[in-house]
Amino acid sequence: MRAEGFGVESVVTDDVAAIKDDLQIPDEMRSCHTAIIGEYFVEGHVPAEAIQKLLEEQPEIDGIALPGMPQGSPGMGGEKSEPFVIYSVSNGLVAEFTTI
Repeated sequence: MRAEGFGVESVVTDDVAAIKDDLQIPDEMRSCHTAIIGEYFVEGHVPAEAIQKLLEEQPEIDGIALPGMPQGSPGMGGEKSEPFVIYSVSNGLVAEFTTI
């Protein structure tokens, strides 16, 4: 994210589940990393393009997520083998946000 021009503050915790619970991230959308950007959460290895879209459009949602740890996603090794489907989460409801 730093390479994409975002300021990053890393916070290490022993209880990531509590953070995800507080943000009401549905279990099926959870991944290894959770970021807070303004009013939104960003869950998982979400590509910068999706985060930029989120910040430009500022939809009325709680956040976006890329569940799991797909190969080729930012911070993960391997080759991207298929498009990444990024989901929006709003009041626990999940919908497709964008595909990259």
